[in-house]
Amino acid sequence: MTAQTTHPARAVRSFVRREGRMTNAQKRALADLWSFYGIDEHAALLGSALFSQPRELTLEIGFGDGETLVNLAKQRPEAGFIGIDPHRPGAGRMLLQLQREGIENVRVIIGDAVELLPRLLGPASLSCVLVLFPDPWPKKRHHKRRLLNTLFLQMLSTKLKPGGHLHVATDWSEYAEEILAAIDTISYFRNNTGRLQFANRPDWRPITKYERRGLELGHDVFDIAATRI
Repeated sequence: MTAQTTHPARAVRSFVRREGRMTNAQKRALADLWSFYGIDEHAALLGSALFSQPRELTLEIGFGDGETLVNLAKQRPEAGFIGIDPHRPGAGRMLLQLQREGIENVRVIIGDAVELLPRLLGPASLSCVLVLFPDPWPKKRHHKRRLLNTLFLQMLSTKLKPGGHLHVATDWSEYAEEILAAIDTISYFRNNTGRLQFANRPDWRPITKYERRGLELGHDVFDIAATRI
């Protein structure tokens, strides 16, 4: 079975840029550290050559302030990690932390995952994809902005190696059901816990501020785990 690369064609963005106020330290981090950690949006196809030695690659889409990405990179120094997020302040904060802790196995893309990932990632180039607490766009008129639709998930399935993993977490129940149903339609994904079933929260996934915010609002948290077959 040969996976065909699908480029999701969608004019509506899944995010709104809310740059907020960048500190001078964050600005300096982006200026001074980008040459080491950053991946330009016009880069060639990405692969294990990003690092000095071949590594299994994990991609986090929407890394926020980098809590999960930094934590996992410390736990697995032998692996390589790529994070993509459209917001510069969060990227600046993460770069500062990476430098402070001497972490060198992370690379960063600032931009739109829907637009950039089909072009930057080659087929079967990733071992794992993480999408943790994506914007649920709760108003019905905004559902078209949701990142994890069938087209985008289909594209991700082509970027994962056979045996690679997709892990999603959200605190929005209706969105969680929608993602489950979309994954069920994609022939290259197998739900690890059975068709249309949620997974248990894995030990490796830290509780970030986004999850804490949902829990404080009384939301349940839903994990979804699938394997590329």
